[in-house]
Amino acid sequence: MAQRVTFALKDDLDGGPADETIRFGFEGAAYEIDLSTKNARPFRKQLAPFIEHARKPGRATAHWAARTAAGRQRSGDIRAWAKDLELIEAPG
Repeated sequence: MAQRVTFALKDDLDGGPADETIRFGFEGAAYEIDLSTKNARPFRKQLAPFIEHARKPGRATAHWAARTAAGRQRSGDIRAWAKDLELIEAPG
């Protein structure tokens, strides 16, 4: 026997039928809201000036967090080498 399952979205603001699910993030949290076209339009309009001036996050921060023990050792060796150079070049 075949079955048909139908999902109907309900507008999270006014309880009427929704046309779409909008996904967005704010302060590190992800959100979803189901909205009708009538309610989605002002949502996007209100956010537009903020999005226009915002930037998308890059991946550079993840790169810095991934330092290895070998990399830290090498940095320490370079600092020691530079410190030794200062002692040799200092007037005696």
